[in-house]
Amino acid sequence: MKINNIVVVASFVCLVVSFWNRNDLPGNVEFLPELMAEPLQTATLAEPFDALYNDVEYYVEPEYEYDLYGMVVSYRHHDGKSRMHFLANDHLNMLDVCVVWGENAKGRWLHKIKFWNGIFTCNVSTRDNDAWAAFNMEQLSNNHLISNDDYIRSRVKDIRIGDQIRVRGYLASYSSANGGKRGTSTTRTDTGDGACETLFVERFDIVAPATSYWRISMYASLAVLAIGLIFHFRRPYRPYQGD
Repeated sequence: MKINNIVVVASFVCLVVSFWNRNDLPGNVEFLPELMAEPLQTATLAEPFDALYNDVEYYVEPEYEYDLYGMVVSYRHHDGKSRMHFLANDHLNMLDVCVVWGENAKGRWLHKIKFWNGIFTCNVSTRDNDAWAAFNMEQLSNNHLISNDDYIRSRVKDIRIGDQIRVRGYLASYSSANGGKRGTSTTRTDTGDGACETLFVERFDIVAPATSYWRISMYASLAVLAIGLIFHFRRPYRPYQGD
């Protein structure tokens, strides 16, 4: 049974390493041609409307129609129970997703840049001067995705780092009777507070899912570890016999 012990240890080490790296950007991505285009923002004739979700009525004010292709580099799911969203009575915000497009998405330095989402922000950092010089902050956006449609809300739960997505809807502000009001950026050139796009989602598509070999390795090593542990605990007990 020494072989089984080796398998258990090796699969556990592989599981830990692959879990740690599971959110790394995948390599050898086949980029969609649409990913090179800037987000399409056009005037809208849509009137303000009410959106009911989780027994809260929100007032949504569309400002522009919006069509975005981007590659996911970071995201944060919201369920309305976190402190800031709970205090603001904000259950409509389902996800913050940070995406890149254009030369940023295809840039060879992208893997040297770290992305992560805070409660309301997308953060970017790197110690590589060449990577920072090549990165265009105007081809990155953090998007507050809002919707009261259960199907759309279930679809956004499937996103992974490296996915190429298309999101269509309205850049909009929204508010509720017992909460605050959140606005939206309408340009990709602003920074700091208020620079995020708030997007009421009409359609959400993962048009090119990412293939992450770290995630494949994670699930495979987990399966091997589980099988190894089953064999370990099912083998007959043999008391130690000393010399």
